[in-house]
Amino acid sequence: MTLSPTAFPPLAWVAALGRATLALCRTAGAVVLFALEGLSHVVRPPFHFRLFLRAFLEVGYFSLPVVGLTAVFTGMVLALQSFSGFSRFGAEGAVANVVVLSITRELGPVLAALMVSGRIGAAFAAEIGTMRVTDQIDALTTLSTDPMKYLVTPRLLAGLLAMPLLVLVADVLGVMGGYLIGTLKLGFGSATYLKSTLDVLQVMDVVSGLVKAAVFGFVVALMGTWCGYNSRGGAQGVGAATTTAVVASSILILALDYVLTEAFFAR
Repeated sequence: MTLSPTAFPPLAWVAALGRATLALCRTAGAVVLFALEGLSHVVRPPFHFRLFLRAFLEVGYFSLPVVGLTAVFTGMVLALQSFSGFSRFGAEGAVANVVVLSITRELGPVLAALMVSGRIGAAFAAEIGTMRVTDQIDALTTLSTDPMKYLVTPRLLAGLLAMPLLVLVADVLGVMGGYLIGTLKLGFGSATYLKSTLDVLQVMDVVSGLVKAAVFGFVVALMGTWCGYNSRGGAQGVGAATTTAVVASSILILALDYVLTEAFFAR
């Protein structure tokens, strides 16, 4: 006798899980193929440099205020919290070490990417999604302009290249925030704090953060462009695509942060 999901309720849960798993695999495959197609146009002329420059400025320069403020206040809070915790064990001198390692390895790239995701990922999804639902993308195809080359590739490349520069600035500002609190409020000497920072900092700490930044920037641009490119259903569809882009890129940033940390620092 063959059991059906309606006759045996536990099978309904298994069937629903199977459908969700297959849908997730299809979506992941579609995103990977989308990314590969977008990257393939980097080496195939023509390259729309002006569109790349515009996207680069949007991701890097125009995101600098919000990322800079986030980094400065994160460094300040991290110094205060570290001092409060270490003072219980007489280890106040480790504050500078914790601030610089936390900022360069983790908080700099992760927080910058989350801020950029909310700002740029949503903007990419909304812009391209609006073009999709108003048939502007179909018009590009009619005019013999490849939408992937024109809309997607410049944004993917901009996210990949601009985020490391943005995170490098965020690292400096975050460490500066910790330095200001350490010297002006917590009583550390300026030379002592700087020496502790430079003694513990290694090249790999900065490089790992910049590699993470490049991956996160690519993910933000990818999810923004993919969700916008595949949006349907008018204004409501554009809103859903924008929300999906921010949520999906934020989850991927946190998941990939663990994977990259494991790759760089696991012993």
